[in-house]
Amino acid sequence: MKDPILFLNGISKRFERDGKSVLALDGVSVSIMAGETLALCGPSGSGKSTLARIVLRLTAPDSGEMHFLGRDWRRLEGAQLRRMRGSLQMVFQDPLAAFNPRATVASALADPLRIHRLASRAKRPAAIAGLLERVGLPAELTIRPIHEISGGQRQRVAIARAIATKPSLIVLDEAVSALDVSVRGEILALLRELQETEGIAYLFITHDLGVVRTVADRVAIMDAGRIVETGDARQIIADPQSAMAKALVAAAPRLGTGSGKTNSPLPSES
Repeated sequence: MKDPILFLNGISKRFERDGKSVLALDGVSVSIMAGETLALCGPSGSGKSTLARIVLRLTAPDSGEMHFLGRDWRRLEGAQLRRMRGSLQMVFQDPLAAFNPRATVASALADPLRIHRLASRAKRPAAIAGLLERVGLPAELTIRPIHEISGGQRQRVAIARAIATKPSLIVLDEAVSALDVSVRGEILALLRELQETEGIAYLFITHDLGVVRTVADRVAIMDAGRIVETGDARQIIADPQSAMAKALVAAAPRLGTGSGKTNSPLPSES
């Protein structure tokens, strides 16, 4: 069996809030294989976004092991860390807040190409047009300011920016929760297509088991900083064992047992 591309073991994190110590993560252990989607599911405050920030090295854990693509992810620094960052990308919940409000589509997509030295100045226009084509957007969009395009288009641009560096793993933090249901389905279909063609793994953070049913191979259920249940997404949706998994399934009354990843319409958000 191949090694996971991301391996976390015993990750813990405390924050100081109002003079009190709050345990945000308590011994969290997860792994993700190449080309796999792991959904991290739980209510607000369960620790999902804190774990995402730790995976992205935006926040340091207090303890625990982290390995990414076979490297000790906690200990990489300097040039080695910069070289590895292109292999791990992020798509945020709010596609507008994720961009410089004065940016055009072209400048937003040019940034990763320039920072990671993936295309010379002369070759960037063609590379940008190619990225837009891969996410279903016309090249004519390049001159448009980010704030003037629709939310669905912005999220497609965000995905185009994320795949520009040919990452092994993309972290998606509630990446479709702010979108209309019809647009949400289109974005999820795009992510599935990119995964099939590019072999990208996803850490998909969500509170919505309808989204889990649509995109995930496995799911890890979080509650109060701990993973309380993990396993095959289809099995957990059909037969949840933990109190939190049962509550999440009950909160989505139209959620059927399904058959794992599916193209069926998403339920309305609860």
